[in-house]
Amino acid sequence: MNRTPKIAIIGGGAAGFFAAISAKQHWPNATVCILEKSNKFLSKVKISGGGRCNVTHNSPDIKELSMAYPRGSAQLRKAFHQFSALDTIQWFESRNIPLKIYPDGCIFPLANDSQVIIDCFLNTCYELGITLQVQQVVSKIEMHNDGVSIYHNEEIQNYDHVIICAGGHPKRSSLQWIENIGLEIVEPLPSLFTFNMPQNPICELMGTVVPNATVKIEGTKLSGQGPLLITHWGMSGPAILLLSAWGARILAEKNYHFCVLVNWLDHKKEDVLRQELLLTIGTHGGKKLANWNPTPLTNRLWTHLLERAGLSSDQRWAEIGKKAINKLVSTLLNDRFEVKGKTTFKEEFVTAGGVALNEIDFQTMKSKKFPHLSFAGEVLDVDGITGGFNFQAAWTTGFIAGKHALKPEKSA
Repeated sequence: MNRTPKIAIIGGGAAGFFAAISAKQHWPNATVCILEKSNKFLSKVKISGGGRCNVTHNSPDIKELSMAYPRGSAQLRKAFHQFSALDTIQWFESRNIPLKIYPDGCIFPLANDSQVIIDCFLNTCYELGITLQVQQVVSKIEMHNDGVSIYHNEEIQNYDHVIICAGGHPKRSSLQWIENIGLEIVEPLPSLFTFNMPQNPICELMGTVVPNATVKIEGTKLSGQGPLLITHWGMSGPAILLLSAWGARILAEKNYHFCVLVNWLDHKKEDVLRQELLLTIGTHGGKKLANWNPTPLTNRLWTHLLERAGLSSDQRWAEIGKKAINKLVSTLLNDRFEVKGKTTFKEEFVTAGGVALNEIDFQTMKSKKFPHLSFAGEVLDVDGITGGFNFQAAWTTGFIAGKHALKPEKSA
């Protein structure tokens, strides 16, 4: 039989386009189409990284790269051997999209514009003859011995293989059509979010950045380290986002009402700081606390923290005693804030949850139950911290899903 095999990709996002391109390149005789439910493709790619698109992270070591994923780390570690961060860099640069590595390890297109990534995908699909369809709402899929039927827009289409790249969804109901075929769904929850601190005076310092802070969730072992940003609603920045990712399920169980402990001076120890403050008293005792800031913090934040420690900015260093020093040390290294609620990080959302990892063979991205069905991207219970890791997971799983789409199953 010389019938042309048909491959459908459900979802026109990052993973969907990468899966489609991989499928067509590995199976050039197949017809490949992307079915997108909205009226435009790659909408999340467009807004990511402030419109610049953080395509991946500078992590040549696969073990190190895999550690950036609170969920899916072990599975992705295997998958990265097929398509790594280095492969991503080579893939884009081979398509005349030069990339730039920033000091924090994030990698963006040199053009600093996500549109170059979108244009690359659209042009590649056009060159390969991949069919792109928008406003295609999939309501149901049926599994057969020789393929998959897709119900969309009151039509039924049959395909030899289907790759589901439907993205992350905040509600389990959005994944009901997948659950209906008998696959386990892990309850979706927000993964990357900022912390709300309603009416806390710290919010008056919005825009203040602390280059290195350590933040912990009180009563847990969760800890995040890195830049911290004070916002008009609370706290954000990499240190906070790290906490939100690793603590996604724990914080959801607390209904996003908990306390954070902030070390404003990174991981500096109490005895070291106490000696530094005593030295300040000895050498600058005649100066006012507000006029001599012995920390790397901004003067605005320093003054605020003095108030939190119960000290007057007009006091002189020589006037404060042992109790005041202890209180100041505690405030600088173990400041406590109540969190009530969360806010989505910018316009982006990342979810923990989705198709359970035990349902998928990460060597092929195929369903273990249904050989004609694969998954890629955030529809899986896989998510990474900020810094290009979520896109890397999309490229990797999409590439593998496309590569193995029409490969016959190994006999037992």
